[in-house]
Amino acid sequence: MSELPAGLETLDFSYSTGRPAGSFDPILVGVVGSGNLEVMLEAAAGTGCAVRVETSARGFGPIWQAVVDDFYARHPLAGVRISINDMGATPAVVSLRLDQAVAELPKTPEAST
Repeated sequence: MSELPAGLETLDFSYSTGRPAGSFDPILVGVVGSGNLEVMLEAAAGTGCAVRVETSARGFGPIWQAVVDDFYARHPLAGVRISINDMGATPAVVSLRLDQAVAELPKTPEAST
């Protein structure tokens, strides 16, 4: 088994289509700490969704890909930048925090119909 270098690992995921989230103030849920993470949603220009993960749990790229793909299948957002700062949270906690952040998005008229 190869040794992974110490420090944070950065993972970037992007999606090119989705439902425009519109304008909103940054949303922050969770707190970085032992076994937890924080998620920030920010409005961004364009029609895509960019997700950046900074994690202390190195070597779990395929699991992160699956969790983020699952999130985007449930919440296909556009014009959003998502930042995740992780200190070893489980996939279930990651999904929970992402759902909590999306729940804080302002409701748009087209979303309520």
